[in-house]
Amino acid sequence: MTDLTELARLIREDSAARGQPISKLGYFCAPFRPGSGAFSDKVIKVYRASPDRALMARLATCHADYVAALVKTGVPVPATAFHLLDEGAVQVPVIVQDALPAETMMRPQMQAASVEEALALMEAAGQVIARFWNNADQFETRIGFHPSIRNFAVQDGFGGGAATFFDTFPPLIHYSRDEMGQMLLVFSESALMRTVGPVLRGRVTGIQDEWYSPPETLVGLVGSACRLRPDDAQAFLAWGRDFACRAMPRWADAALPGMQRPPRLPGYWTGMRKLLGLQGEPNV
Repeated sequence: MTDLTELARLIREDSAARGQPISKLGYFCAPFRPGSGAFSDKVIKVYRASPDRALMARLATCHADYVAALVKTGVPVPATAFHLLDEGAVQVPVIVQDALPAETMMRPQMQAASVEEALALMEAAGQVIARFWNNADQFETRIGFHPSIRNFAVQDGFGGGAATFFDTFPPLIHYSRDEMGQMLLVFSESALMRTVGPVLRGRVTGIQDEWYSPPETLVGLVGSACRLRPDDAQAFLAWGRDFACRAMPRWADAALPGMQRPPRLPGYWTGMRKLLGLQGEPNV
């Protein structure tokens, strides 16, 4: 049995045969790690199928370009493969990624850490953000980054270890703003989102704007930390202001106003998350 045959079998299986989902990612898919077999050391992410072969061919090209761009900017990414599996009249996009140890996920480490340890974790993630944006000018195309706390793993996080980024979908490269807004609808796991999303197209499209803004990606990381540990918000804000000036000086003037007080998510997005039942668990 070839690996792709085994992969196709896995995505057809029920959840008991696959193994339990690692987390409720919520928006695009629920990643899982098989308990045995050829993919037992992998995390598998299965996305919505489509009969639109041109859409899927472009998705495959953009994903390959995005992973290459992340690596070229110095962002550590686990070994990641993208496959389009034929299932009758549709193609199923599947990402297979080397599994990272559960104990390295940034979000649970942030929850368990002392303030000093949490700031060390923030520094590890911040260095990846700065490295990406400080090297992104080389790409003559629209490119973005979604560095939330749940998209990082940090080895030896409390000891100043390096962060690994593992969220490569949707591939934030080449797509225009309107095209990415459409991707947020087409590939949403939620039937409710696909139903009500077109009515709220402008608001759904706006979800992505933070991902394409260097200062907003840093402010977004700080905001996530403040919401996760509100009692320590002032420490995270102080770290963010210092980090902007120290590691992202080109964007410091734009970032600093957003870190004078705990950043808040837009009301339409918090309402949408509650409506869809999304959880802030690690996006593995």
